[in-house]
Amino acid sequence: MSILEAYNMPFAVALALLAFVAIAQIIGAGDMFGGDADLDLDFDMDADIDADIDGADAISGGGFIAGLLSLIGLGKVPLLVWLTLFLVVYAAIGVSGQALAINLTGGPLHTGLAGVLAAIGTLPVTGIVARPVGALLPKDETSAVGLDSLIRRDAEVQIGTARAGSPARSKVIDRHGHPHFVMVEPNDPNAILAEGETVLLVRREGERFFAVQYENPMLGLE
Repeated sequence: MSILEAYNMPFAVALALLAFVAIAQIIGAGDMFGGDADLDLDFDMDADIDADIDGADAISGGGFIAGLLSLIGLGKVPLLVWLTLFLVVYAAIGVSGQALAINLTGGPLHTGLAGVLAAIGTLPVTGIVARPVGALLPKDETSAVGLDSLIRRDAEVQIGTARAGSPARSKVIDRHGHPHFVMVEPNDPNAILAEGETVLLVRREGERFFAVQYENPMLGLE
């Protein structure tokens, strides 16, 4: 039995998607070492999932929604790891189920029915697999940094020119090597921070950061 048989199409698509995710991560890792990566997406997605689970738990008091999310393993591992596990388990259950159907009845299940049944079975199995996998992953309890930890770090002005009252989008790398994109204004209201310039973040007000240029004489006072 081949994975490319028409009745195995949902599971072939799952494996193709798995390959796409792997290639995207390899390319992203290459870009990161080249210094040009925009890797916010992974961390933002993981943070959003964690926030959704926490919110569901708070609203339901640990009820049905929080229990369901825990059952399928969301929040036990990073989102991309969970997606990888889901795709692998889905393809394995689907192909195995079709093989079993052929052995028992002489023919495979309808493609749509097989896909739905495999998805139903995959969710709890993924949750079971995610728990030991999550336990094996390295823990970094401080990887989700607070905004204040970005103060005293370099930032690169990436889009626009920063002026007083007119911030520019800038990229700053936290102590874990994760990029963050923040809005930056010059700390000196008479200064201008040009696109492409590297500056030092010195304070923040809410979501807005203020920075000084490296030739600023204030830096010599520290």
